[in-house]
Amino acid sequence: MLRIGRESQRNCQGVTRREFLQAGSLGALGLTWADLLRLRAIGGAADSPVRSVVLVWLWGGPSHLDTFDMKPAAPDEYRGPFTLTRTRVSGIHICELLPRLAKLTDKYSILRSLHCASNDHGVAGTIGLTGSIAGSINLGGMTAVGSARPCTGSIVSRFRASSNVTTMLPRFIVVGGRLHQGKKPIAGEGGGKLGAVYDPFRLEYDVDQGAKAPAIALAEDVPVARLDDRRGLLRSLDQADQRIEARRPIQSLDGFYDQAFSLLMAGPAKKTFDLAGESDAVRDRYGRFRFGQSCLLARRLVEAAVPFVQVNWSAHVEAEEDAGDGGWDMHYRNFEVLQDRHLWMLDQTLSAFLEDLDARGLLASTLVLAVGEFGRTPKINPHAGRDHWEKCYSAVMAGGGVVGGRVVGSSDALGEHPRERPLTPADLAATVLDRCGVSVAGLQQFQVQPEGEVIRELF
Repeated sequence: MLRIGRESQRNCQGVTRREFLQAGSLGALGLTWADLLRLRAIGGAADSPVRSVVLVWLWGGPSHLDTFDMKPAAPDEYRGPFTLTRTRVSGIHICELLPRLAKLTDKYSILRSLHCASNDHGVAGTIGLTGSIAGSINLGGMTAVGSARPCTGSIVSRFRASSNVTTMLPRFIVVGGRLHQGKKPIAGEGGGKLGAVYDPFRLEYDVDQGAKAPAIALAEDVPVARLDDRRGLLRSLDQADQRIEARRPIQSLDGFYDQAFSLLMAGPAKKTFDLAGESDAVRDRYGRFRFGQSCLLARRLVEAAVPFVQVNWSAHVEAEEDAGDGGWDMHYRNFEVLQDRHLWMLDQTLSAFLEDLDARGLLASTLVLAVGEFGRTPKINPHAGRDHWEKCYSAVMAGGGVVGGRVVGSSDALGEHPRERPLTPADLAATVLDRCGVSVAGLQQFQVQPEGEVIRELF
């Protein structure tokens, strides 16, 4: 006898089609989520000193001239109102509004010659997350996405399949909402041709509610007791007739369903998501705002050996005043917003994250990359803002063997174009994959075309 809610039915196969559909319709904790855990139990990455990668995704495109590549000798219409400040490393200067990061330049390197192929958020975002332009095209200002290359996190997840057996955590976790341009989600945050099984598991941090995992959240009308009914149902499915077995989208459940169940109900996996165990001092140091606590959650995921963690600064590119949620897309009031909100938040949280990893002995085995999809126009527009600029922008890399205190590449006098050592998102992706032990042959095995070159100057 099978019981789902208040319904009881029996048939010669042990389960009706309706029950089967009900079992998988309660959300990602049903058949799909548990079966994904099973499919992920295959691997292939070489040994690597990098245990985890953390991508700090600065969605909307920060201005390089107002952060890590300032041009104090440029004309007024380019340089903006901020001055540069000295750092711990002689000869390296960054914005005065990043004083804590200025004291840590020996822990990270700056890339100042990045450029990409599009100034459209959706297209450039896909390029940045995947390291490839394949599948992303720009049609008259509208983003159209074909079969996008798997994002770098999905590729790392595929090749780190044996990780997290103890904690039962997913191998690719995004902290933050699905990336949007306007009301349209972008491509590039998922498994692409590797399949949805390598899409990220998503957590979201809310300053009032704490960390949430939408994929395994119970609907309000689903009692906890019903989950036990579903477990019994799913075990019955394992014994079902081959005709029903053939219709199932993936393989049978067993222990992998128990893993998914544990994420929701109890155990060390769920505790990893709970920041209540952190001291007030630590939480204050990271910052009691969404980005700050999201990065603190990322540190906990690194401690739990999650291979790839992506922290989204925001889900929308626009600022809060433009119906967004605080992105870096500042076509006007650029300097006001940077001073009042964005730069002190970035300075406080990113410096706390690097210091915390270092103090816990995790920085050497954790590769950290902070970057957006492009930069902002070097020339200030009439609205005291900066527009999209894909021709030159900056990034920061730390940990995972990166030698601190270096600047790789440079831009011209106005910050408009790379002057030395032009770099692309493909080079960033190649560097991350190389540090994670993902070989060219391994990529080709899964029909993922290798692109870019490893940035050897960082190591």
